[in-house]
Amino acid sequence: MGAPSPARAAEAVQRAAGVIAARARGDLDGAEALLAAFATPTDQARAFCLLAELALGLVRAQTGQPMDDLVQELNLLVEQALTMPPAG
Repeated sequence: MGAPSPARAAEAVQRAAGVIAARARGDLDGAEALLAAFATPTDQARAFCLLAELALGLVRAQTGQPMDDLVQELNLLVEQALTMPPAG
């Protein structure tokens, strides 16, 4: 089957960004609907991977930091988020 066409990949990345935007504004139902719209888990994973690469590329362009440093910072933030008690 292989990789999706560029147009299909762009649509999937936009959907992944929509999931993040919906969650950020508290629209959990909208985020779930967008997640359910992915054809396969593989399509979903590819979209979020490309979105992460693009987002990290934007940060790298703004800060000049090497990608390895950005990924290390991201890993620390993930670790902190997973060890924090739930809000509320």
